[in-house]
Amino acid sequence: MRILVLGGDGYLGWPTALHLSARGHDVTVVDNFARRNWDDELGSHSLTPIRSLQERVVAWHAISGRSIHVAIGDLCDATFLEPLIRSTLPETVVHFGEQRSAPYSMIDRRHAVFTQQNNVVGTLNLLYAIAEHAPDCHLVKLGTMGEYGTPNIDIEEGYITIEHRGRRDTLPYPKQPGSWYHASKVHDSTNMLLACRIWGLRATDLNQGVVYGVETPETTLDERLCTRFDYDGVFGTALNRFLVQAVVGMPLTVYGRGGQTRGFLDIRDTLACVELAILNPAERGEMRVFNQFTEQFNVAGLAEAVQGAARQFGIEAQIEHLPNPRVEREEHYYQAANTRLLDLGLQPHMLSDTLLESVMQLVMRHRDLVRPALIMPAVNWRKTHNPASVSDIAPVGASS
Repeated sequence: MRILVLGGDGYLGWPTALHLSARGHDVTVVDNFARRNWDDELGSHSLTPIRSLQERVVAWHAISGRSIHVAIGDLCDATFLEPLIRSTLPETVVHFGEQRSAPYSMIDRRHAVFTQQNNVVGTLNLLYAIAEHAPDCHLVKLGTMGEYGTPNIDIEEGYITIEHRGRRDTLPYPKQPGSWYHASKVHDSTNMLLACRIWGLRATDLNQGVVYGVETPETTLDERLCTRFDYDGVFGTALNRFLVQAVVGMPLTVYGRGGQTRGFLDIRDTLACVELAILNPAERGEMRVFNQFTEQFNVAGLAEAVQGAARQFGIEAQIEHLPNPRVEREEHYYQAANTRLLDLGLQPHMLSDTLLESVMQLVMRHRDLVRPALIMPAVNWRKTHNPASVSDIAPVGASS
């Protein structure tokens, strides 16, 4: 199958490209290296050293004998995207090519506007290009569970059937995004639904939870194939932050009371979910939604899990509660459906199995590269202007 992986140089995009190539698909990676540029802007880095895309592709060919094609360009540039779709005629497009950080979108007006323009315009260009040049192509797009917010009712998979004043209908599930980034994803979902309805496109919106882990069967074949591990206050996840803090001897910093509950999944399950969506495409005119997570945890529970894993390595990690820089409910009901991918055959990896230990070992191998000053929160939701970059408050050269 001819597959384009947009954002294929990123944390999830690169392992996805490898996974699909290893299974015999004709894969083209599309990227503009924006994620690498944001490291330069913020003075941050991936804890795992990552090679250039060109080196990665060459290494993969040497190891597997398979080629991954590369196209460098911006999805917001229709003069790049339309010829690409027309020339490659993809059967599937896997779309990771967006700004993915909520804190980044909340730095100030400029970063909020950039996030919405980049994400919404890029996806809208893509919908037009597919409709005009590859109308039977299946779009598999990364959404986010953050579109839903934390309603006081169960979260369904994309749609909800309601009765109102004696009438009944199935409608898109109400959205309550918590950042300008999450709002951009809501706009994407609305645009995709419209495109499927008026042009007969086929799309799958993968509303993904928080992903953890860096190792997949393909990335472990050679160090040159490694993907990112972000732990800073802008792009890093709470779990990554806790793991790094434990290893370098810092307290595990829980925002607020730590009752914020979210869905989580192993990176290997992300790849499996994408593949299942590809092998079981949506129908023409259908915009379906899969809630892509395997387990639910609250932040305090994650900190306690890391504390327990660290103890197995002789590390006594302390937990510290900080004022929450985000505007979010810290104690709330959270029960989300996630059956559609399980019904297609997903076999989940659980956090308790071996993940914490294996990732902690990875962090320990690279502990000399940790820059502790990057870890603390640098963006406050309540402010309309935050420091333009992490480096404004954290010297780039700071390390343990």
